[in-house]
Amino acid sequence: MSFMNIDYVLLRQICVLSLFFGALCGLVTLIPFIGTLSFIFLICLMAPLVLWILIKYNCLSLTSIKDSIINGAIIGLVSYIGFSVIFLPVSVILVKVFHIASNMGIGLMLQNANFFILIVLSLFMSVLSATINAFTGFLTFYVIEFVNSFKK
Repeated sequence: MSFMNIDYVLLRQICVLSLFFGALCGLVTLIPFIGTLSFIFLICLMAPLVLWILIKYNCLSLTSIKDSIINGAIIGLVSYIGFSVIFLPVSVILVKVFHIASNMGIGLMLQNANFFILIVLSLFMSVLSATINAFTGFLTFYVIEFVNSFKK
């Protein structure tokens, strides 16, 4: 997947799956105690999940390390944006209207945060998610190669 040969169908599939699972994690993260695990899954393990689904249904074949890193970064970025679109508005409503927070730290932050700060924090965290998911996408490539070596 070089910059000149972009497969737009594959890119759309990656983005749709990432947005779906990011939004799902946004809903699950609102649940106390389970939310922490969901957030860690979002930041660290979203790329292996989406890559595995796409490889399982023969939509993607990882041919190089660069492909897995780029795909992992795209998955991390898009999934966190999907997470933020669901999680932040619902959390703000819960904190400001009902005075309930799924996490005490999130509640304290959202109590006095303005819109600009929330956008900047979301963008920073999406870049962090992209970086970590690029690394886990890289590891996914090696795990798949390792498993395929035993099948031969």
